[in-house]
Amino acid sequence: MFDPITLPYGAKMLFNTVKLKPGVTFEEVELAVGEMCNVVKETYGGDKGGFLAGQVFKFSGFVSDEGSLGKTAPADEHYAIVTYWRSFEEHEKSHADKIFTSKFEVLATMCSETKELGYDMLWQGAPDDS
Repeated sequence: MFDPITLPYGAKMLFNTVKLKPGVTFEEVELAVGEMCNVVKETYGGDKGGFLAGQVFKFSGFVSDEGSLGKTAPADEHYAIVTYWRSFEEHEKSHADKIFTSKFEVLATMCSETKELGYDMLWQGAPDDS
C-alpha cells in the first residue's frame, strides 16, 4: 500500500484535483477514497484494465516562489489523485464501469469540484547512484 512505484516510459498520467464541500474534512472522505483506489487497483490493475500505479496527495499550502513565474497567490485546499495507465482508453473504460462509478459517486457527494486531466509522459529520470 505504501511501497515505491515504478513506471514504464510512455505511461499516461491522470491528474485529478478534488475540492471538498465546505465543512467536509479528509477524514470524512478517507474511506471513500481508499475504497475507490482499492477498486481501481484490484479490478483494473495490469492486464485486467491497464492501471499501473497511483498516489493520493494533500495540498500542503506550499507555493514555490522559485518555481513559479509571475506573482504567486495562495491556492485553495485540495487533494490530488494521481494515477498512471497504459492508455487513456483503458482509463476511460474503467471509469465508465459500474464497479468504479459506484465508488466514485460516494466521493462525489462530498466534493464541490473534481477535475481529471490526462498527460503524456515526455521524460522521466532519477539521479545516478554515486
